[in-house]
Amino acid sequence: MANFKDVVFFIQDAFQTRDFIPLHAPKFRGNEKRYLLDTIDSTFVSSVGAYVDQFEDYMQKLTSSRRAVAVVNGTAALQVALRLADVKEEDEVITQALTFVATANAIAYNGAHPVFIDVDIDTMGLSPTAVRVFLDEFGELREDGCYNKSTGRRIAACIPMHTFGFPVHLNELIDVCEKWQIPVVEDAAESLGSYYKGKHTGSIGKIGTFSFNGNKTVTCGGGGAITTDDPIIGEKAKYLTTTAKKPHAYEFFHDELGYNFRMPNLNAALACAQLEQLEEILASKRQLATQYCNFFSEQKLLFRTELPETKANYWLMCVECADKTERDLFLKYTNEAKVMTRPIWQLMFRLPMYENCQKDAQTNAKYLEERIVNIPSSAR
Repeated sequence: MANFKDVVFFIQDAFQTRDFIPLHAPKFRGNEKRYLLDTIDSTFVSSVGAYVDQFEDYMQKLTSSRRAVAVVNGTAALQVALRLADVKEEDEVITQALTFVATANAIAYNGAHPVFIDVDIDTMGLSPTAVRVFLDEFGELREDGCYNKSTGRRIAACIPMHTFGFPVHLNELIDVCEKWQIPVVEDAAESLGSYYKGKHTGSIGKIGTFSFNGNKTVTCGGGGAITTDDPIIGEKAKYLTTTAKKPHAYEFFHDELGYNFRMPNLNAALACAQLEQLEEILASKRQLATQYCNFFSEQKLLFRTELPETKANYWLMCVECADKTERDLFLKYTNEAKVMTRPIWQLMFRLPMYENCQKDAQTNAKYLEERIVNIPSSAR
């Protein structure tokens, strides 16, 4: 059993406080106030404004994508990305059960069905091997795509989620999905600033999505982005998220079902100021991760680190306990000591709305569910 008291003292010393230590708090040390006041003075506080354009340009350059589209939050980004990937009602989407609920919800919002496939132990993200095994057993290629032999439904997309900012084995996953004609939509909500073999997450699959929620690496309170290298998809993403309104000087005409998912200029101003500090924030978090790694190497808790050929943003740092009993004791002790820690999410198929979804054995996901704990991860 690890010495929980030593862990608490170390975290308190790392954050230089004996007061409450949150899991992940934003830092506003740059141009946030100036840009917000500028937005207010301009009167363009809603969905049209210079900072929305600037934010999209930032994201396009950061991810080396041909197009980036600002939206109101990460869940909306994923919902629209699935529609752009041609996911239709009663289709199926392969994803992981070890994820935040938004991943599964975005599938359901499109009237589609999640199929939960196991994760890899090393990435905590969707396993290419598990996806291949599932498709070898249940997949059937037809003229219009891949179908699930057990349900008769079309498997329209695959969503890997880069858990806590650790990239999944993307090349292997994309190879499997291409064989079965299944587009990959990256849920990169947690991985802003993470790289896989030199490429930014969210720029490798057909479409990528990001979140700028209050607890993310950089935040604008609420916000999201869609990224793609396909100019047609990029243009359609902007069109759909701005109510599918045909451009006109004064007439209102909408030729298909769109969404009012526009990011307000106020949020975009905050996002731009935060993105200006991204490298500084990532460096601070990497320094903390190094301290944790050195400390936990002498403890009986395993600190999770990035894999070779990847660069993680260390959004939420985590340790692996010996078993669920140790996990529960660790959670209780640390939270009572005012050091905020949290377990990994409950697996999606344990939730009532997804309990009847198809899934595989989930061996690795269940193992991680019982052992992984997030620890304070804020930039300092």
